[in-house]
Amino acid sequence: MTKRFRPKRVLSTFVLAMINVAIIVSLRGLPMLAEYGFASLIFYAIAAVGFLIPVGLVSAELATGWPETGGVFIWVSKAFGPRVGFIAVFLQWIQNVIWYPTVLSFTAATISYIFNPALASNRYYNLIMILFIYWGATLLNFRGMKVSGFVSTFCVIIGTLVPGAVIIVLGILWFISGNPMQITFTWDTLFPNFTNFGNIVFLAGVFLLFSGMEVSAVHAKEVKDPQKNYPKAILLSTLIILAVFILGSLAIAIVVPQKDISLVAGLLQAFSSLFESYHLSFLTPIIAVMIAIGALGQVTSWIVGPSKGLFATAREGFLPKYLTHVNNHQVPTHLLSIQGCIVTLLSLIFLFMPTVSSSYWLLSALTINLYLIMYLIIYVAAVYLRYKHPEVKRPYKVPGGKWGIWLVSGVGILCALFAFFIGLLPPTAIQSESLTFHLSFLLIGIFVVICIPLIIFEMQKKR
Repeated sequence: MTKRFRPKRVLSTFVLAMINVAIIVSLRGLPMLAEYGFASLIFYAIAAVGFLIPVGLVSAELATGWPETGGVFIWVSKAFGPRVGFIAVFLQWIQNVIWYPTVLSFTAATISYIFNPALASNRYYNLIMILFIYWGATLLNFRGMKVSGFVSTFCVIIGTLVPGAVIIVLGILWFISGNPMQITFTWDTLFPNFTNFGNIVFLAGVFLLFSGMEVSAVHAKEVKDPQKNYPKAILLSTLIILAVFILGSLAIAIVVPQKDISLVAGLLQAFSSLFESYHLSFLTPIIAVMIAIGALGQVTSWIVGPSKGLFATAREGFLPKYLTHVNNHQVPTHLLSIQGCIVTLLSLIFLFMPTVSSSYWLLSALTINLYLIMYLIIYVAAVYLRYKHPEVKRPYKVPGGKWGIWLVSGVGILCALFAFFIGLLPPTAIQSESLTFHLSFLLIGIFVVICIPLIIFEMQKKR
């Protein structure tokens, strides 16, 4: 029998901020920007101004104005009706499902450094570890939001912030000790080489690194005093996110040569080189365990977040009644189980792509573009709701009145469109089957994914 969903206010500002950090900060993303050395600062600046800050501001306004459980679905439905709301939340959910194999391949590569680093490029090893970790995190989420929030906080501190601080400190020591530098810090090296268009395709990947700030909105009713604490949590998490990303990428870039950086195992390459130089190689397996714990915390945070948004649509009748089931901890276990089956099928791509890195990027590119479509819908909805429902009390509003919401959302829309189109092309550093295969996979994937919610909506509407 379907149980009523009654969320309890169990999340503090700090815990919500840590959930945001767990959702967004992944040390796996540091190698991708480390390839650009000092120029990575420009990419981070573009992504922060054009993506992270607009998403954070718009999400804070929408979440405090409409704090009902459901997040994206509620916001977009209030603006454009349930059909568009269902499409938006489905995109948020399915991109997340496609993303799991990529983040878990990073976790598998990290764990390989405990036993045998060569396993990081073994596709069968990656597949087995992806499925083992994912299903373990899913079962953990079955215990409820209080347990999930505690695990996310613990994992992000132990597995993300501590290793992030370690590599930043070691990078600073490497720099001031006069060790060989793999990059130079000059005015000329600050700006990326935009003449090679294939290189700036990575900018879309940076947008993916900063995505997810809206996910915590589904927990708005579980936050103590959400109107006051939700914006505080966004500010705190934004500062932590930028510090870890910028300093961590530079620490890797000064130690590991650009041509040797692996998108999947680059972080452990840097740790291994740093520890070896300081005669601390015995710490490499320990830090690998900690980073794996951090990745587990990120997966734990993402598993239940977007699923709650889709679960809200199920309770509204847009999905089969079977998916409205919740257990004694108010967790939609049937929905999470179906999600796990889809992740299992998607993970099989690691068996068919030429390299682990090419599989990693192809799934990342599909994830990026699906997510960007959802963000475009959210930005437009935020502007429209300012006119359609001006009477709704918003304890936090994007500053500047209507001009402010137009400016913030407009910047977000332009940057999202730019990232979407460059995200269709493969970066020069990744070996893919061919440009035709890459484009076909992405375009067909995007078309199929958008058609699925439309078909489901019409079928449920007739019922």
